[in-house]
Amino acid sequence: MLHDWLNQPGYLSLFFLSFLASTLLPLGSEWLLVMMLVGGYDPLPSVAVATAGNYCGAVMTYLIGIWGGSWLIEKVLRVSLQQQDRARIYYQRFGVYSLLFSWLPIIGDPLCLVGGMVRVNFGLFSLLVAAGKLARYAVVAVITVTSAG
Repeated sequence: MLHDWLNQPGYLSLFFLSFLASTLLPLGSEWLLVMMLVGGYDPLPSVAVATAGNYCGAVMTYLIGIWGGSWLIEKVLRVSLQQQDRARIYYQRFGVYSLLFSWLPIIGDPLCLVGGMVRVNFGLFSLLVAAGKLARYAVVAVITVTSAG
């Protein structure tokens, strides 16, 4: 059964697109999740794969926040000072719990970056980011499955 699951290219594509979408690249992965669900993929593994990929991308962004210099962050990743300041404001206003909003477009990836820059505890980072990303994909899946059914 595991062999059959691994041979479905949709899951691998979903993982990598979800990963890339969470690494400061201007991509979205929800469309592929929706297409897969409409195409008959099982919702539970689909949501799990999308969440895992997006979480791994967020961890990469977090690590760049820890070890990446301003040149990497601003020039290579093109995270403007304004985006970094906006993320810091969220941190000041909501504290570490702002990471629950890491799924949001535009501000979510910089939140993970700033999480690394301010050295948020990795366990807490993981819990908050994974919870937010799982919630987003679960909502997308529920809406898709109930609308298609």
